[in-house]
This record gives sequence, C-alpha cells and structure tokens, in this order.
Amino acid sequence: SGYPTPAVILMVGVNGVGKTTSCAKIAALLQQQGHSVMLAACDTFRAAAVEQLQTWGQRLNIPVIAQSTGADPAAVAHDAMYAATARQCSALLIDTAGRQQTRDDLMRQLNKIYRVIRKIEPSAPHETLITIDAGTGQNAISQVREFNQHTPISGICVSKLDGTAKGGIVVALAHEFSLPIAFIGLGEGIDDIAPFNADDYVTSLLGTVPDHPPVN
Repeated sequence: SGYPTPAVILMVGVNGVGKTTSCAKIAALLQQQGHSVMLAACDTFRAAAVEQLQTWGQRLNIPVIAQSTGADPAAVAHDAMYAATARQCSALLIDTAGRQQTRDDLMRQLNKIYRVIRKIEPSAPHETLITIDAGTGQNAISQVREFNQHTPISGICVSKLDGTAKGGIVVALAHEFSLPIAFIGLGEGIDDIAPFNADDYVTSLLGTVPDHPPVN
C-alpha cells in the first residue's frame, strides 16, 4: 500500500536458493489478497528458469513477460514495466538470474536492470528482496552486503525453512543489517510462504519451552 501502480518488487539472490519459487509464492500471496499481479522472467540465462516461471504463471493465471534465452534481462524488465502499467497491474514481480556475489560482471548486469527500472519509474523498485537459503552460514552476510552495493536491498526472504536448518542465520542477518525479514518459505507448495513472525521464529529456533508450575 502507498506505492504507485504497479508496485515493483525485484527479486535477487545467488544460485540455487529458491528465488524463482519464492517469487511465484509471493505473487500467489498478493493475488489471494486481491491484487492484480504480473511476473517478469529476467533470468534469461537458463531456459528452465523462464519455463519454471511461465509454468507458475499458467497455474496461477498470472501473466508472465518473457523473451528468448540469452535476451538482455534489462530489456525484459523494460518491457514488463510498460506492460504492467498498461494493464494497470497493482504489482510486478521481477525474477532475476541467480548470481554469485563475487562475479562483478553479473552484479553489474543486475545494476543495469535496477537502473532501467528507475529510469521508467524513479521510485521503483519499491521493494528489493534478497532470497537467502535458511541453511546458509556466514556467507549470507557477504551475500546481502555485496548485493546491497549494486541494488539497495529493502528486505530478506528466507527460503527452505522447512528442512533441518532452523535458519539461525536470520539472527546474524538481523544483527548485521537493519533489514526486515519480509517472508519465510516453509515448503514446496505454492501456499508454503508466510510473512515473518519473530515470536513464531524464536519458538521454532529454541524449541517449545515447557510451562513450569509456580514454585511455592
């Protein structure tokens, strides 16, 4: 709320963290809340990534803006911005290619996407969410720091919190950066995502604390 139409959400992160799935889950959540949503497939390096997002789009009846494999991801973002505006979508989620934070060339490419978005709508992206695997160790801090230098991060999406990993890295990230945990992914299903709740998280991290009877 309070954003121009469309509200632009840029999804970033390293390879293999579940970013595309998280993008689709957030889109589904917004759709359930009554928003008209569009997806942009800006991971043009992998045909499978575009196909994955298009499959989610078909299942959810959400339009997906995409181009052929190898296309300029910034061009896809450009087209999606105008398409979402023309169709008066309330939210545009832009999925980007997974990239290691140490690859300067790929990080510069991400910055190009960011600059193209801002040229069309100076207030966008309105949210830039970095997806972090719940099982990631201290490298997560490096990921957030490096990505933040190329496209300012506004929040964190913690994926794969359903596994054995308790996601203790969330505590380290909260300590290191003044960034909110926006969403947590709890499973493979499209509905397995929730806004972050600190109380629930602490309970799951520490285990249920038994109620002790008062000592007389």
